[in-house]
Amino acid sequence: MSQLTINLEKCTGCGLCIKSCATDALHKENNKAMVNENCTLCGICIDSCPFEAISIEKENLEEVDLSLYEGIWVFAEQQKGEILPVVYELLGKGKELSLEKGCKLTALIFADEVQCNIQKLISYGADRVIFCEDAALAEKLDENYIELFDTLINKHKPDILLFGATGFGRSLAPRVAARVGTGLTADCTLLEIDKESGLLQQTRPAFGGNLMATIICPNHRPQMATVRPGVLLLQEENTSNEGEVIAVPMPTIRHNHIEILEEVLSGEINTIADAKIIVSVGRGIGSQKNMSLVHRLAELIGGNVGVTRSLVDIGWSQYENQIGQTGSTVAPKLLIACGISGAIQHLAGISNAETIIVINSDPDAPIFSVADYKVVGDCVEVIKKLIATLED
Repeated sequence: MSQLTINLEKCTGCGLCIKSCATDALHKENNKAMVNENCTLCGICIDSCPFEAISIEKENLEEVDLSLYEGIWVFAEQQKGEILPVVYELLGKGKELSLEKGCKLTALIFADEVQCNIQKLISYGADRVIFCEDAALAEKLDENYIELFDTLINKHKPDILLFGATGFGRSLAPRVAARVGTGLTADCTLLEIDKESGLLQQTRPAFGGNLMATIICPNHRPQMATVRPGVLLLQEENTSNEGEVIAVPMPTIRHNHIEILEEVLSGEINTIADAKIIVSVGRGIGSQKNMSLVHRLAELIGGNVGVTRSLVDIGWSQYENQIGQTGSTVAPKLLIACGISGAIQHLAGISNAETIIVINSDPDAPIFSVADYKVVGDCVEVIKKLIATLED
């Protein structure tokens, strides 16, 4: 196991490392720095030590024979017996990646009942479907699913494994990665194959969405990622597709620490990510009172109101309406962007909109670069004229 090591001969007891530690993992004994169980191996103390007295001793991990791993897998999550839309988005991207790598695309579907959805997965591009039907899978308990993934990954050795960044996917994927000893990139917005190395390039927002980081997993397999719903294009279904279907048994559960006592379902929620028409607004709206105009325009055209992060931060709207890397990624048929400059994290959140109308007083605003129709003018005045026209 990796651990932080302090060379007591070099340590002078200056205390700089103790001041730099955010987890109170360092203290002083006999005028020497000591480490305790709070250490997270972040490495900040190493940079703070001017005497090079601190280092991290990494465990010798067993080398993985990467040549044994092949194929792309997509976890087909179900909810109330229906496959989630993000699965079909992942299959479309998975098919594209599999053609680049010259390998098969496999869909994994585990539940108490899955038969009715198998052909649907093949229609959306899966060359093979591995399924398991078992009563233990009726309730989405990570522990039950992990055993299946562990067994199948060790047997079939996939090169790439993709999950939707749903509530369950975000819970399950890291536990699977930890069990099989590989890395995981969460909340990806872009997946590509590096033409030279053949590695999966996994791009996600970093530093609060202010920049995009591309991450690779060169030494362990499978290469794992969760992908946000709505960021990948949905490919057309082809009902003439054919594929292999493999049934697998439910393995023995090693641990069962959780018991479901009661399941309470919330009502149906229509989120901004599902909207077909969106009127999106930023700081260019001027004042909070003008938000009523935005809601009226959205009402007249049968749409939802979306906002930038800045409006959520100042309390003019709720987080569930936020669009962008740190909010929801949307793919409506029509998006009207009002008073939005077009920061990179916001543009990434609207990149899959079918038609974008931009209203902005600044003709050089970055958001105009993604516009299908451009209106240069005060967004409040333009919205008022649109409302007047629609109400006539």
